[in-house]
Amino acid sequence: MAILEVKNLSKSFDHLMVLKDISFNVEKGQVVSVIGPSGSGKSTLLRCVNQLEKADGGEIDVCGMKMLRTGDDGKVVYSPKKTLREIRLKIGLVFQNFNLFPHKSVLQNIIEAPVHVLKKSKQEAIDEAKILLEKMGLTGKEKAYPCQLSGGQQQRVSIARALALKPEILFFDEPTSALDPELTGEILKVIKELAEEKMTMVIVTHEMEFARDVSNHIIFMDGGFIVEEGDPAEIFVNTQNERTKQFLKRYKGM
Repeated sequence: MAILEVKNLSKSFDHLMVLKDISFNVEKGQVVSVIGPSGSGKSTLLRCVNQLEKADGGEIDVCGMKMLRTGDDGKVVYSPKKTLREIRLKIGLVFQNFNLFPHKSVLQNIIEAPVHVLKKSKQEAIDEAKILLEKMGLTGKEKAYPCQLSGGQQQRVSIARALALKPEILFFDEPTSALDPELTGEILKVIKELAEEKMTMVIVTHEMEFARDVSNHIIFMDGGFIVEEGDPAEIFVNTQNERTKQFLKRYKGM
């Protein structure tokens, strides 16, 4: 079953087309990595799906609910606010720069949305947050503030915060780009564990070996287009596309 369906998505900033006729599906339990050079539209794609940017055209469906479509007049039409809110609750997003509340503790960061958005009791939210922190290897850090944590720890808190809403699909926007190589390994381990639990994920990443090892499906973007997509073996081992070959040559072991 497709949790996410994107059809003919387009987006421009002023006169620059950033996304050009993008179409793909994400099935339940699938891990999709989106790779490609900087400026290819990867992050913009995630932002459109997460309602952080408004698309110019196309269709997006999440868990069978219509987020947007193109009307008969060629202009994009978004669903009513109630539907968009329901869709938002089905999606989790982990940013590359953590985006934690600096004035709130680790525990407060995680329980904020379950209490105020899902209307859970504070105690229920705390109990679930502690389970997530244990899963992230952060037991004992409940009272710490983001400034007291390493970059890797902050990113694990942001993953726990996203999981606290129990999303159907989790998006990662270059989750390791702000980390040094040692801390990068911490985050990639967490994401691999989520993949083993069949968490549906879409990951924008520059970590090619990680994308190859963790993904069921690879999307290669360049210049706002999907140039090629397929399973990891097709993309990393048997690609016939010259642009993909040229891009992957820069990475050792590819």
